Amino acid sequence: MNKPLRRIAIFCGLLVLALLIRDNWLQYVRADELNTHKLNRRVQIERYAHERGNIIVDGKAVTGSVETDDTDFTYKRTYVNGPMWAPVTGYASQAYDANQLEKLQDGILSGNSDQLFFDRTMSMFTGDKKKGGNVVTTLNGKAQEAAFKGLGDKKGAVAAIDPRTGKILALASTPSYDPSSFAGYSAKDEKAWVALEKDKDKPKLNRALRETYPPGSTFKVVTAAAALEYGAVDDIDAATETPEPYILPGTRTEMVNHAGGCENASLNEAMRVSCNSVFAKLGDDVSRDKMVEMAEKFGFNNPEIDTPVRAAASVYDKNMSRDGNAQSSIGQFNTAATPLQMAMVTAAIANDGRLMKPYMIDKLESPTLDVIQANEPEEMSRPISAKNAQLLQQMMENVVENGTGNNARISGVKVGGKTGTAQHGENNSKNPYAWFISYAKDDNGSPVAVAVVVEDSNARRDDISGGGLAAPIAKAVMKAVLDEQE
Repeated sequence: MNKPLRRIAIFCGLLVLALLIRDNWLQYVRADELNTHKLNRRVQIERYAHERGNIIVDGKAVTGSVETDDTDFTYKRTYVNGPMWAPVTGYASQAYDANQLEKLQDGILSGNSDQLFFDRTMSMFTGDKKKGGNVVTTLNGKAQEAAFKGLGDKKGAVAAIDPRTGKILALASTPSYDPSSFAGYSAKDEKAWVALEKDKDKPKLNRALRETYPPGSTFKVVTAAAALEYGAVDDIDAATETPEPYILPGTRTEMVNHAGGCENASLNEAMRVSCNSVFAKLGDDVSRDKMVEMAEKFGFNNPEIDTPVRAAASVYDKNMSRDGNAQSSIGQFNTAATPLQMAMVTAAIANDGRLMKPYMIDKLESPTLDVIQANEPEEMSRPISAKNAQLLQQMMENVVENGTGNNARISGVKVGGKTGTAQHGENNSKNPYAWFISYAKDDNGSPVAVAVVVEDSNARRDDISGGGLAAPIAKAVMKAVLDEQE
């Protein structure tokens, strides 16, 4: 072979080698990345080429699939009571991908997960159509309905947990949206999506998990827990030596109380009438670092609380000044919490100091309903001792029986709660949020802990707004769970 031909042969060989390397790089090294790329339309087409598995609540599907006449997409996602369940299911759209459970469990729901390899293989031999598996949730349908209807046309959220297990029982957020309205690929779906994107009330925001609010006086249960655990208070009925007025440390600013009788009030009485001065002083007595430690035991400052939908991190500032810590100890200043976080705080207290990891997937099923994965309760932390948890229960039950939380009373049931009004905006100029946290106990312990926040223009600037607006919603949710226990 002459020299020019040899050079051409070598060059052609190098081209073939480069092609083989490139081909293997795409098919093996980047296969997963390309298969899941948002611009890979074939993934979307395949996702809707067959019936999608369902998300299950109380043994019934809250999702479905319907055949379409589209040339690309054979099936389209449908939802039962879509706005009520949207904070749980999320959406699955031919045009706009998916989120929340629909996204996180897409492999199971679409049938493409490696966990369903056996089912896919068997369908090749049986000739059965490919179908996705099911996601069985921990949600309680009656509790969710009570939460959603209770919020009504108000802006707000509800989170309810079984304190004994960590199972999420309700997760409501309003205003909401119907995932069915943009599940397809038509101009009508696009119009619905664009309208939601432009809506200033953010109906697609999952307020129960992804929005943080100043928790207001509901945070006083955390401060009380710190005071008991770190020895600032030994007797909940003893005077706390709190002056009136109480001056924030390092300042000339008086801490304003919205209730009378706060001077030297005991911890129990201060919780009942919600004395700002007592809890601000206790937060300072405990110290910022110990308050941070206690808040973090309950889950604050944790950016990785997965339900499996990730919750936004609730915040207790690690670097604030003494006066900032005193204000944060009553749930103001830089303190911020999701409704899920405050439900976790309440659940730990109701469960005698044990905080269970919150979760909303009970099990994953194959298309033939075989269980391929089951979740079990898991302890997350022990923020407080059983003894101190029971003292907190005593105080919270006093709030409901004799204080600002009487709208949460349920006949024949022990209910503990704490109201709260969270001021916000520059110089507290914006209308406050109304909060209520609570639990209910029967003979088998506490089957439900609830946190409710209402963003309402009519909320008044005192703790009774939490009792007036949020407590009735919490009561309805607790009652729905208790009725199911009978």
